[in-house]
Amino acid sequence: MVDSRSHRWPQPLKEQPSRIWYGGDYNPDQWPEEVWDEDVELMGEAGVNVVSVAIFSWSKLQPREGIYDFDWLDRVIDKLGKAGIAVLLASATASPPLWLTQEHPEVLLRNERGDVIWPGARQHWRPTSPIYRDYALQLCRALAEHYKDNPTIVGWHIGNEYGCHNRFDYSDDAMRAFQDWCKQRYQTIDAVNEAWGTAFWSQHLDNFTQILPPRYIGDFNFMNPGKLLDYKRFSSDALKAFYMAERDLIQEITPDLPITTNFMVSSLGSTLDYDDWGREVDFVSNDHYFSPGEQHLDELAYSSALVDGISRKEPWWLMEHSTSAVNWRPINYRKEPGQLVRDSMAHVSFGADAVCYFQWRQSQAGAEKFHSAMLPHAGKDSQVFRDVCELGEDLRLLSEEGLVGTTLAKAPIAIVQDYQSEWATEHTATPSQHVRHWTEPLDWFRALADLGIRADVLPISAAWDTYQAAVLPAVYILDEANSQRVRDYVSGGGKLFVTYYTGISDERDHVWLGGYPGSIRDVVGIRSEEFIPMGSDEGALNYLQLDNGAVAHDMADVITSVAASARVVASFQAPKHTGLNGLPAITVNTFGEGKAAYVACKLGREGLVLSLPELFTEMDLTFEQAGGNGDILRVEREQQETGTKFVFLFNRCDHEIELDLAGEPLVASLAGVDDGHARIDPNGVIVLKDEKEASASL
Repeated sequence: MVDSRSHRWPQPLKEQPSRIWYGGDYNPDQWPEEVWDEDVELMGEAGVNVVSVAIFSWSKLQPREGIYDFDWLDRVIDKLGKAGIAVLLASATASPPLWLTQEHPEVLLRNERGDVIWPGARQHWRPTSPIYRDYALQLCRALAEHYKDNPTIVGWHIGNEYGCHNRFDYSDDAMRAFQDWCKQRYQTIDAVNEAWGTAFWSQHLDNFTQILPPRYIGDFNFMNPGKLLDYKRFSSDALKAFYMAERDLIQEITPDLPITTNFMVSSLGSTLDYDDWGREVDFVSNDHYFSPGEQHLDELAYSSALVDGISRKEPWWLMEHSTSAVNWRPINYRKEPGQLVRDSMAHVSFGADAVCYFQWRQSQAGAEKFHSAMLPHAGKDSQVFRDVCELGEDLRLLSEEGLVGTTLAKAPIAIVQDYQSEWATEHTATPSQHVRHWTEPLDWFRALADLGIRADVLPISAAWDTYQAAVLPAVYILDEANSQRVRDYVSGGGKLFVTYYTGISDERDHVWLGGYPGSIRDVVGIRSEEFIPMGSDEGALNYLQLDNGAVAHDMADVITSVAASARVVASFQAPKHTGLNGLPAITVNTFGEGKAAYVACKLGREGLVLSLPELFTEMDLTFEQAGGNGDILRVEREQQETGTKFVFLFNRCDHEIELDLAGEPLVASLAGVDDGHARIDPNGVIVLKDEKEASASL
């Protein structure tokens, strides 16, 4: 087991109570100094108690090589501290100043074609550049030495969204670092050849100097899958090594201040291995921006559940989200009334003890000038700012009622997420480009929510095998250790749901032989010989009907043998000429003391809702909330020692929901309670406290 850093949380300023942290990125260097006093005053009005400063301020802090200017930042921090507003101080290394890249253009990224990524945006530096690291660490040292005794600073915000724009670099610095990474991982070049299957296409390597980054190989060619998977691992590790160098230097000078950096966890694919990174921060932080449309709340809840899983149920920090529209989509939709408060409460319900935005004051110029902020272009006389103030008051109340220090209650079922499977299934030579690991877990999360069941979302290295039931959704890579965990879990009495595209390859992306799912066929009790990709091309199979009424799209399995210990729950209905009619689509196998269901096709949210109730019966599973009202997302935070419970009730629908409620809510946004009868409007939320008040009849 890899060691993790002990959880350390930023502590309140002297003589201030412990509260949910509330604020956002603050960029005073974008504004004349006369604006700063107004900012601090309005922050107090909104209930802001923390801001992150200097995230992109390198050129302001170090206008020329060897020349530092901290006077302006001293004045800002002094104003904030006197107003009782704490500071997370950034290392300011996210983007280099122009004098540095002009003097040392060799620190700039190169893309896969070898083109230089020039200054003009942000994060245009190489993670493996020793020159860039030296300059960054000089700045870190200067900042840490200057502010090491400042009482307003409660923690460090290192870098910013590592890998957002510089995940992959193909320079010679990166090449040499990748060669060293491969030496450390494999020890011998023969081991690299074995891992990458270089016998294919005459790619045999004689020595480590022949290892290149996955540079451009033509528009219609396929990169070696093992090499590409390792390059994604290497790129995550290279950025992590850069972060750790900054962290370790700063920690040496300010050992009492906790350190974090902001992840970008969502359901839609990942940049880095955030579970691995989660072991290297004192507290997990995340940036999350809403998905427009009807999945808005569910995707947010799924992502927050995954952050809680990465944090192992320790409090985590919502470092960035938006008050309304962002600036980087083709269409930047605004948030609907109520969603500013509702979204923040959803993050809090899943374990966030800090709610922060990008950013405090909306920029007047630059690429993010149309990105919403806590104080918009319209100023304080705006609905956004009124909602910001309402949220500040809600968070103050929840803090006073004791929410801080409670944790997300354990759900009855865990959905497993795996970054390695995500990266492997991104390759361009797979059975279907419409199927990735990340395309399946959210469907399960939403389907379970439709059935009134909340799920936890856990990285594969976490303790998913301590749950009553668990889901392996298209977990393409299962190494021997995790395959054995599956066997031990089910044989010991666990109830496991396994889908198509699970257990296909080992950690090297070598296919397990003998039929799918190769590494756990004995557990699920079936054997599939072939994939059934489905699509919309003329004459192609574009869906498969199941005899239980569900419909499969995109991917299915050709199951040709079923163990005597397994029962077929649903079968495919297909034209005779396809050879698929009557083949198993859903099975349940008894394995030791437990049971494993196999879902041999992509059913989507609707098909899972149709199919799961019968599967629960087959697997002897009962859930307290099963059969409840899927219109409500119910999330609980609890204090184990005292039994105190906070219950969050969110409206998942586009219509008003009515329910009976015992007790008065602490928070009621777009909701109301009258004599035990509650109404929650679309985008509304109610928060209750304690056992009595939590007994909502849904």
